[in-house]
Amino acid sequence: MMAKREAYIASIKAQLDELNISMTVMEAKVAASKEAMKEQYAKEIQKLHVQSQQVRDKLDEIKSASENNWESMINTTEKVRDAFVNSCHYFKAQLKED
Repeated sequence: MMAKREAYIASIKAQLDELNISMTVMEAKVAASKEAMKEQYAKEIQKLHVQSQQVRDKLDEIKSASENNWESMINTTEKVRDAFVNSCHYFKAQLKED
């Protein structure tokens, strides 16, 4: 059972790492964007950072959970992760349009 939790944590962490790299690329695009858009984009980037932290917090909860309880946290963790993924994709699409 421990190996299953470790595999789950590694999978979510890899996704989180990939999304954080994507956010770095988006931040560079924001920095190069027109002045009028920078403030709006900066707010969106801040929201993404908050969501990223929420996913990290959920992973930390799973890491410190007991063997019997960690699986009950998967559903909530995946909802938080999915919201972050969707927000990243949406914002990335907005950057391409401008």
